[in-house]
Amino acid sequence: MRNPFPVLSITTGLAVGLLTGCGSGTGDSSDGGSAVVMGMSDDVLATDPASGYDPGSWLLFNNVFQSLLSFPNGGTEPEPDAAEECAFSGTETKVYECELRDGLKFSNGDSLTSEDVKYSFDRMLKINDADGPAVMFPMLDKVETPDEKTVVFKLKVADATFPSKIASGAGAIVNHRSYDADGLRKDGEAVGSGPYKLDSFSEDEAVFSVNENYKGNADVNNTGVTLKFFHGDQAALKKALRDDDIDVAYRGLSAGDIADIEADSSTQSTIDLVDGTGAEVQHLVFNMDDPVAGKLGVREAIAYLLDREALVDEVYQGTAQPLYSIIPAGITGHNTAFFDTYGARPSKEKAEAALRAEGITGKVELTLWSTPSRYGPSTDQEFKAIAKQLNDSGLFDATVKSVPFAQYEKDIAAGKYGVYVKGWVPDYPDPDNFTSPFFGEGNVLGNNYTNKTITGTLLPKTAAETERAATEQEYAQLQNIVAEDVPVIPIWQAKQYAVVRDAVYGLEYCLDASTVFRFWEISKD
Repeated sequence: MRNPFPVLSITTGLAVGLLTGCGSGTGDSSDGGSAVVMGMSDDVLATDPASGYDPGSWLLFNNVFQSLLSFPNGGTEPEPDAAEECAFSGTETKVYECELRDGLKFSNGDSLTSEDVKYSFDRMLKINDADGPAVMFPMLDKVETPDEKTVVFKLKVADATFPSKIASGAGAIVNHRSYDADGLRKDGEAVGSGPYKLDSFSEDEAVFSVNENYKGNADVNNTGVTLKFFHGDQAALKKALRDDDIDVAYRGLSAGDIADIEADSSTQSTIDLVDGTGAEVQHLVFNMDDPVAGKLGVREAIAYLLDREALVDEVYQGTAQPLYSIIPAGITGHNTAFFDTYGARPSKEKAEAALRAEGITGKVELTLWSTPSRYGPSTDQEFKAIAKQLNDSGLFDATVKSVPFAQYEKDIAAGKYGVYVKGWVPDYPDPDNFTSPFFGEGNVLGNNYTNKTITGTLLPKTAAETERAATEQEYAQLQNIVAEDVPVIPIWQAKQYAVVRDAVYGLEYCLDASTVFRFWEISKD
């Protein structure tokens, strides 16, 4: 997701989230529960949904704003939320119509009508912020409002994934009276119709209380949430959890941190770790115009030498699982194209043959570029382990360089890197979100890769198919093409983890493939 591998935006070492203090059950919410304090390594980069396209911002959007549709707990098919019902009209997936619920209001008491829905999408597309979600809607032609409760989306091309896109943080509805049509709101305030309202927002924390005007699917189990930002400081986040300053640590603890907490006898009875499902992925990306990485034989050799099992064991200590294709396990269409083509175990013989076929007889000099500030505190360690795997084969002389994220993105855009890391938190749990952003027109990888079969046939065909299970053959073909061309090599798929104190419940409903973190499910005794 978010942010080119937008949000790309990805793991901070391990996707640490929340779960129940005892692994199951829910708290007593008859009195509304207590307020919850949560610590997070990620920052919230925006409070205006026309801008933020990162995990922290979408966490805020998903709780403060409402979308026409939303993803139910554990589900990947969107259901009506602000809408009473939604459906495609006619035989083509080019007209999508929604009817709003009765009595919708924003947190400030203003009525929410179809005018606000249209305004939200028109505004997002007009502003077209470089760090915003407008990039998700190139198919949207116009939004019409026949009456106060009816919204009609007219698309330029068929897109069966449109409901999932508007169910994400990108579909947040803003109050047309509170947001300028031509510019972003920069006062750190927000007016939405979601389960929570934003009471305050500062550099170090955001405070949320229950929105009494909310009408939707959520059943709120607490009196509010305070979100504390640790700005990538793992030690401080870990200490805050141990010192009982926070109830939950979400995103930012490394595998080693979690292992330490589990092994600490003083916390074993008060802190729990539970894993959840996840669809966050990480890839090794190749610049196809690079004089070294641009050679197919070099990329194939790396694919033959990469030992994912060792990386997961040594670096991530089992908090991730090997990924052998670009669509992760648990998502429609997933296959094991890289496993089938290159095997699960390293093969020096096959790697050497690939290099010799390319006419390369000496060691390949290669730099692997990393940036832990965006893709996780363990990323540098992981890339050093990959470099060692390559060098131990005797076929490569690989080194690792790490740079801050801002410089990293600029250098990728300038074509300065041959091999680099990208991670991805999905915007919505559909195979389209693991393929179109990477291999469609204007892809977010910046690696100069195009394949006409993918862009001209497979992506348009899968986008038009409303029955998503019927796309498996096309997605299998797409994944096989990627394994053959090797513009990227999938490395791992993250599990979601929670580090949570006792007497905190309901968090099993916050971690699933939709990537929606639901404040309202958390309760605390």
